[in-house]
Amino acid sequence: MLFHFSLPLLFSVLPLLSQGPTTPAPAPAQPPAKIEWRANRPLTWDDFKSRPTTDQLAALTSSSIDAKVGCVDYVFSAQVRAVFVPTESWVRYPKQATANLLRHEQLHFDLTEVHARMLRQKLSTIKLDCEKLQPAFNNLTKVAFLAWQREEGRYDQETNHGLNQPRQQAWEQQVQQRLQQLEAYALK
Repeated sequence: MLFHFSLPLLFSVLPLLSQGPTTPAPAPAQPPAKIEWRANRPLTWDDFKSRPTTDQLAALTSSSIDAKVGCVDYVFSAQVRAVFVPTESWVRYPKQATANLLRHEQLHFDLTEVHARMLRQKLSTIKLDCEKLQPAFNNLTKVAFLAWQREEGRYDQETNHGLNQPRQQAWEQQVQQRLQQLEAYALK
């Protein structure tokens, strides 16, 4: 028995359209479908592959928490990953994008990892009944995802999407502290 739950926090579905020659050109290297969060692998503007979907933002980070649970011989196991989705993430003006804006977008991804670690922590401390795994897991993840979404919204509101530098710096410090506090639940 295996269940997979993935909920993107922010996403936009806008295919990249190209008006190219009628003869096939060599296929460009495909960007990774998802980039898993790693402390030693920060985002770069090259990771943002989609096109803007709104005039109101300078950039958009699409991230999700991918969670899989299962039971083998009535032994519960779970895998939870924070991932960035390049094909749904964008920056309006890449050549003018600032390091401060990238730090703001990185922190969205870092918050995803904080909440992934919190979910890993929760899953490590509870016993899920393998006979009733799906409803129990769905209830647990629903609560976790709602908390994550609320915090992401609060982050943008309090920092004015990264324009309020003192609040941005406070959030950066807070999130780094939380990542350290939850280090035991980081993927190895």
